[in-house]
Amino acid sequence: MSLVFYWHPMSSATPVACALAELGVAHDRVRIDIRNGEQRTPEYLAINPNGKVPCLVVDGTPIFEGLAIHLWLGDRFGVARGLWPAADTPERLQALSWCAWAYVTYAAVINRMFLASGDGPLRDATQAAAAGEAAQQLLALLEDRLSAQAWMVGDAYSLVDLVVAQVVGYGTYVGASVAAYPAVAAWLATVQARPAMQGEV
Repeated sequence: MSLVFYWHPMSSATPVACALAELGVAHDRVRIDIRNGEQRTPEYLAINPNGKVPCLVVDGTPIFEGLAIHLWLGDRFGVARGLWPAADTPERLQALSWCAWAYVTYAAVINRMFLASGDGPLRDATQAAAAGEAAQQLLALLEDRLSAQAWMVGDAYSLVDLVVAQVVGYGTYVGASVAAYPAVAAWLATVQARPAMQGEV
C-alpha cells in the first residue's frame, strides 16, 4: 500500500502526523508550505480540492479532513495494533462518538472562542464569554468520563485518546484551560508525553 501524507508542521495536520507515528505506518511525506499559499496551487488543489492540510493519498486516492483520516487509519491499522476498537463492538461506537465530539462539537466551541477573543473583525467580548462557558461545560463532561475510567474507550490507551487530546490540547492554547478538571489535566499530560507526540509534527 502506498501512502503519501501532505502536511505542514504545527498545523491541523499535526494530529494525523502523531497518529501515523503512533501506528508506526510507513508513508512518504510532502511538506506543503501553507504560509506561502502552496495549499492553493493548482497542483495541490488537484489532490485536495479543499485546499488545506492534512491530506493522505492512499494508492492514488486522497482522503482529506483530519477526522476522516483518523477514522480510516484506526480501521485500517489501529485494530491490528490494539489501538482502535474492532468493528461491531460497543467500544467502536464510543470511539466514533468521542472522535466526532472532539473534532465537531468541542473544536467548534474553541474556534468560536478564539475568533471572538482575538483582534480580528470577529472580536466580540460577549461571544467570547459565551464560547468560554460552553467550553467549560464540555470539559466538565469530559472530566466526568475520565474520572470514571482512565482512558477514553476501554481500559487502555487508543487513538481515541490521541484524537481527543490533540483538540483539547489546542484548546488550552486558545484559552480553554483544563486546570479546574484534574482528571482531564492528568490524562492530557499523559497522552502528550507519549513518544509519538514528540518530534517534528
